[in-house]
Amino acid sequence: MSKKLEKILVILTDLVTINLAWILFYYFRVESGLFKLLTEPALYLTLVTIYLFWLLVFTFVGMYRAWFASSRFDEMATLFKATFVGIFILFFLILYDDAVHNVVSSSRFIILFYWMFLLAFVGGGRILLRSIQRRLLINGVGRKNAIIVGYNKKSFEMHNTIDAYKGLGIDIVAFVAVKDKNIGKKHNNITVVDTVHNIKNVIKELKIAEVILALDKHEGDIMLEVVGACDSNNVAIKIIPDLYEIISGQARTSQLYGSPLINITPLLMPEWEKKIKRIMDIIISIIILILSLPIVIATAIAIKSESKGSIFYLQERSGLNGEPFKIIKFRSMRSDAEKQSGPVWSTKDDPRITKVGKFIRKVRIDEIPQMVNVLKGEMSLVGPRPERPFFVEQLAKEIPFYKRRLKVRPGVTGWAQVKHKYDENVEDVKEKLRYDLFYIENMSLNNDLKILFRTVFVVLFGQGHFN
Repeated sequence: MSKKLEKILVILTDLVTINLAWILFYYFRVESGLFKLLTEPALYLTLVTIYLFWLLVFTFVGMYRAWFASSRFDEMATLFKATFVGIFILFFLILYDDAVHNVVSSSRFIILFYWMFLLAFVGGGRILLRSIQRRLLINGVGRKNAIIVGYNKKSFEMHNTIDAYKGLGIDIVAFVAVKDKNIGKKHNNITVVDTVHNIKNVIKELKIAEVILALDKHEGDIMLEVVGACDSNNVAIKIIPDLYEIISGQARTSQLYGSPLINITPLLMPEWEKKIKRIMDIIISIIILILSLPIVIATAIAIKSESKGSIFYLQERSGLNGEPFKIIKFRSMRSDAEKQSGPVWSTKDDPRITKVGKFIRKVRIDEIPQMVNVLKGEMSLVGPRPERPFFVEQLAKEIPFYKRRLKVRPGVTGWAQVKHKYDENVEDVKEKLRYDLFYIENMSLNNDLKILFRTVFVVLFGQGHFN
């Protein structure tokens, strides 16, 4: 079962169970006559309002991420915490409504009954859905192929664990060894098909969705090679950690039926922070577009009066997960800038830049139209700068982990832009990649705000580069 289908089924299940819980509570409250909630609203109106409220809460706490194969207890514990916060909010809404309408009630705590109804219905619905999903997987529907990298005791134990629990929906179809001498060997009828140096071909030929690394401690350098190869194939990667890493707290592990695993590509940012980041993108981009309208009009007139060609420049860039989109900028170069040369990097004193273009680049006015990209969800205010597909493929061959940048939505500004100069060669790109990877691994709203404030400083003093 795909993650998208799983998410749709979970949302539909919640839609039914949340509304059933509210209907039961509504009639329980009305028939008992114990208290008024939000001045006696109609049932159908509250159904919609309450469902949207819980949909928002569940989305912010990450209840719609992929939970399958995770502990049922973990999912129910998150549901408990999410509903606790939600009920707390509703309780204070009731207090506020009572204060506004001068209602005195000693029975507000009846909302705790609603909490119990909600937990029972939503929790029961999710457990039922997971049970059906597990049964389908056991019967062969929606299973995923996986390989284990390594041919040792750890790899054998992990294979035995996965093979014993068919409900995981994972089929180990092959081992990939470190040494050539292990090719052709078998463990429980699973063959070592190749070595790690050809893992890209193995993933493609066997249609692999998950890679589990069971390497010995002295094989750490091999891990980087494998992760780099897998990162461009959109497969999930997990590592079996050493016992020392677990007990020393150096590894944050997830559980696979008692077996600890480290996710190499974990959730980069909590769901609630992702939603706030998106809301912040929308609000700030709208404000910038409105306030900069006089500047936009003056810039458009200046560009058109100086040289022939369009006011705006649309160029294909690689976005989230490599999806192409058209970045929008004010044109700062001649309209035939790459007619003879083809795709090339711009330089600080590029002769193709017009006089107006040189000015608007210096004060970053040429970036204002990208607020439209931000509104459309193609970009964020903060993130790695989007690169052209031609250069992405070129750089991915030369620089390990380069495509890791595509795991997040590209940004108008970023840590690399406020810390480094113009991209004039591959070495500059490598240097900026270090800053981009640091940002990706430490994504937070706090860091985004820091970068936005530093961007203002960079713009005022003419440092940094946005290409």
